[in-house]
Amino acid sequence: MKKIITALAVLLVVVGGFFAFTSGKHSDSTGKSTSSDSKMSLKELNVQFVPSTNAETMLAKAKPLENLLSKKLGIPVHVSVATSYNTAVEAMGSKKVDMGFLPPDSYVTAQKQYGVKAILQSTKLAMKDNNTGETTDKVVNTYKSMIIVKSNSPIKSIEDLKGKKIATQSAISTSGYLFPVVELYKKGINVVKDSTLVQVKGHDQGVMSVLNGDTDAAFVYDDVRTNVQKDQPDVFKDTRVIYYSNPIPNDTISLRKGVTSSDAKKIQKAMMEIAKTDEGKKALADGYSWQGVTEAKESSFDNVRQYEETIKKIQ
Repeated sequence: MKKIITALAVLLVVVGGFFAFTSGKHSDSTGKSTSSDSKMSLKELNVQFVPSTNAETMLAKAKPLENLLSKKLGIPVHVSVATSYNTAVEAMGSKKVDMGFLPPDSYVTAQKQYGVKAILQSTKLAMKDNNTGETTDKVVNTYKSMIIVKSNSPIKSIEDLKGKKIATQSAISTSGYLFPVVELYKKGINVVKDSTLVQVKGHDQGVMSVLNGDTDAAFVYDDVRTNVQKDQPDVFKDTRVIYYSNPIPNDTISLRKGVTSSDAKKIQKAMMEIAKTDEGKKALADGYSWQGVTEAKESSFDNVRQYEETIKKIQ
């Protein structure tokens, strides 16, 4: 009798433990069991990139992140590419986009106007300042803007940009407008007043405008020429750099106002894990030439805020 009672007691403990365990679990969209406290408040995640290069090409390269992030979070993820830097900021402000891959100037604007918060910042291999597009082995969270001209151009220095036609990105682009315009202004060269600025869509298009002779120079990030080298194999021979800017904080992964801190932590963790996988590394490298991601610090963007104050004086 004692043996029967003991066996029943053990059975009750085992069964009770099983139900206690399973009641705190659920299956996510990948079929994996996850604890109930890991559920997202967001029912879906809308992610948007800014058009640093051709939008269709970017979307194709960024698409793998859609599946990777969806599997990690257990909710549908939708990736898109904004038509401009401004539309990405406005989309986050209106809550149409939950997560944006924003360059620093766009982030500072979005943070100031709409309470957007940076959770991660990209890391890249530092570029060599030798007009080759080669990288060092040093991983950094900054990059530079550069001004390129044709190799046979009579433009030898930044002083020669006066009266010339220059390809830029929108005024909210850090490397394609803000940093070169402000730094040239501080050196006594007001390209807003004394040159013709031509806005193009994508830094690769800035390079092409110089190669095609549509503009005399272009403000682009270093070194976007690697993105056009496949179609323009002689791009490094046919262009040269006349100026490198001060270091610019790398792009951000930012969340709109209203995303809970719990969801923000899950998204941050998911992206950091994805960035360590082979698939994730490839998607980030192909889309943005990112090496990886690191936690964002608000102080990293103070110089961008200072440049924004200076740009208001330039007309």
